[in-house]
Amino acid sequence: MEFSIKSGSPEKQRSACVVVGVFEPRKLTVPGEILNKASNQYISDLLRRGDLEGKSGTTLLLHNVPGTLCDRILLVGLGKEKEFREKEFRTAIATTIRTLNEIGAFDATITLTELAVKKCDLPWRIRQTVLIAAETLYRFDHYKSKKDEVRRPLRKLTLAVESRTDLAAAEKALEEGQAIVLGMNLCKDLGNLPGNVCTPGYLAEQALELAKTYPLKAEILEREDMEKLGMGSLLSVARGSHQPPKFIILRHDGGKNTAKPVVLVGKGITFDTGGISLKPGAEMDEMKYDMCGAASVLGTMKAIAQMGLKLNVVGIIPTTENMPGGNATRPGDIVTSMSGQTIEILNTDAEGRLILCDALTYAERFEPACVIDIATLTGACVIALGHVASGLLANDDTLARDLLNAGQNAYDRAWQLPLWEDYQEQLKSPFADMANIGGRAAGTITAASFLARFTKKFHWAHLDIAGTAWKSGEKKGATGRPVPLLTHFLMARARSRGE
Repeated sequence: MEFSIKSGSPEKQRSACVVVGVFEPRKLTVPGEILNKASNQYISDLLRRGDLEGKSGTTLLLHNVPGTLCDRILLVGLGKEKEFREKEFRTAIATTIRTLNEIGAFDATITLTELAVKKCDLPWRIRQTVLIAAETLYRFDHYKSKKDEVRRPLRKLTLAVESRTDLAAAEKALEEGQAIVLGMNLCKDLGNLPGNVCTPGYLAEQALELAKTYPLKAEILEREDMEKLGMGSLLSVARGSHQPPKFIILRHDGGKNTAKPVVLVGKGITFDTGGISLKPGAEMDEMKYDMCGAASVLGTMKAIAQMGLKLNVVGIIPTTENMPGGNATRPGDIVTSMSGQTIEILNTDAEGRLILCDALTYAERFEPACVIDIATLTGACVIALGHVASGLLANDDTLARDLLNAGQNAYDRAWQLPLWEDYQEQLKSPFADMANIGGRAAGTITAASFLARFTKKFHWAHLDIAGTAWKSGEKKGATGRPVPLLTHFLMARARSRGE
């Protein structure tokens, strides 16, 4: 998709289609009024006849409108003007892109980016339009012998701004949006790949490929390296798999040499059977998505590298399969983590925390400004928050607030849960320093409480994306979340530090 920014009167746009909005009941937006005046009230006459009321998600395509230079005008319903907020704006853009792609409009000019959205500025509208366009048109059909091809797919989109003074800010937002799309698409592609393709070795190859394409530095630790480092917790998960585990380090040195980096840690279980604590068979195919934390780290690193973000960021990905087998870890086994703390493994399906805890200990060597881990960690998070918000827990309130704000700005939202010391009681073990599960109650919180034991030396936040990393059912597939949240967080951090 080719994007451009333009300021100009809508009736003078020479494109296959100009898109304008209509609020309920039958109220044209300012660009729509301009087109209506140029057409000698042609559009308002149609609206008065009841052809379009303005209900959200509805459209009306007009051909050969007098007084205009475009081939067609697409009217898009926006709902009630007083209720027009982020969700309604996103719905209008998605409806627009879907309709344009279906009608064979090779190029189009969207005036919806000029609309006022409460608490959202022009850069937000531009970024969101780019992200929603990419999301609407995204397809993963790599393995289909016959692909569903659109006859004349949408190729070029011009985003309208009210004034020429807005062009610079809009152009910058456009570049940011396109960079985030690159990261999200990588995240989605990796998540959607089958487990027999997207192995730990494949993830390592992707990191090395990113380092060849962008000014990133990649390092891959093998099993022997992990053994020397004492990563007994991580390696206990890998014991049942024939696929060798990998430990990926990817560095973006965009900030000052003396600046401490932000460290992102992504859970990379490329397939999760549950191990000896075997999962039920229903929907187990979706456990290929258990590496979406890792995919989001790779996607975020690609996005910030594309932007040339002036910030030091380190991505860490512990990756392995979790498989049953004669050599697999058993419930009741006790392992020693890299930190020296011992863990009684009561359930081998609580494996994400076992690989993350060693990665969090490894992160100490970077003397980080803060550490954020991202993981499809608990089914309990899906029960608590559904598929709308990611779970957020942190040992630092400022870091949590910054992440919540970034999620709100990106419309990739999170919700904070408590991380009180009281929950640590559930992790007590009579035989080791801790158990790897704390029972059914507060499962998301006790999982984070487990990780908190390995984060005493830095500011840390945990994002549980079990409910947001992918969709099930008819629209099954990876979502690319939380790449937007993480990217907005890093962008804001770079701005605040003036790096």
